[in-house]
This record gives sequence, C-alpha cells and structure tokens, in this order.
Amino acid sequence: MPNARVLRDIKARNVVKASEVLRRAYLYVARNETLSPQVRHQAQLQLNTFGKYTRPTTVKNRCAESGRGRGIISEFALCRYQFRLKALKLELPGVRKASW
Repeated sequence: MPNARVLRDIKARNVVKASEVLRRAYLYVARNETLSPQVRHQAQLQLNTFGKYTRPTTVKNRCAESGRGRGIISEFALCRYQFRLKALKLELPGVRKASW
C-alpha cells in the first residue's frame, strides 16, 4: 500500500500534466508584450481561474517506497536509504556495491 504522500504526489503530477498545455498558452499570451493590454489581461484572468495544484511548482520529488521528500535519487525515484536497501538486496538492475 503506497504512502499517502506518494498518492498525493501522483495526483498532483496528473493534475499538472492535464493542464500544462493550456496553462503554458495563457502564460505565453499574458507575457507577450506585443499584444494589446486587454488581451494580456484576459489571459491573466484565465490563469487566475486555474487551481492552486495545477502549478508545476507544487510537484515535489518523493520516494516511491517511503514517501520521503529528501535525498531522492531521481533516476530510481527512491530516497538514499531505500536505494541502499534495494541495492544490497540486488533488486536494482545494474547497481552493485562498490568495493576496492
């Protein structure tokens, strides 16, 4: 059973992905200084109607196993502790403990 933080992160990623194209289009229009101020203002008003969780900054990298938000190795979506445990159990392909 995934952690509640992991489920929240998955939901946030899906919401951001669903509204990304439209949000970027409105941002482009709102920041384009060659357009008339009325059009830019309308685009800004449309941006304000988007929910808080549609912003890409709300998405945070979290460990897929524990839900921890720090020390994430993004290639594996695991925190450093879970990465170490899985690497020692040989559950990660191509990862071996170094020894010299």
